[in-house]
Amino acid sequence: MPPRPGWGLAYVPDDTVREAIADGRLQHVLADWCVPFPGYYLYYPSRRQHTTAFSLLVDALRDAK
Repeated sequence: MPPRPGWGLAYVPDDTVREAIADGRLQHVLADWCVPFPGYYLYYPSRRQHTTAFSLLVDALRDAK
């Protein structure tokens, strides 16, 4: 469930609430206490053959920069 105005504080990834912050429904607080998010990491065994679904997931995560 996404955070709602007036419900208190929520610790969520910026990309999930970016639109709500931009249009004023939510506001960013405690900015000095937030650690920068460098991105996602995916660890998986280096097998020669992966399923098509797994290969698509890896490609999507790589392209999401």
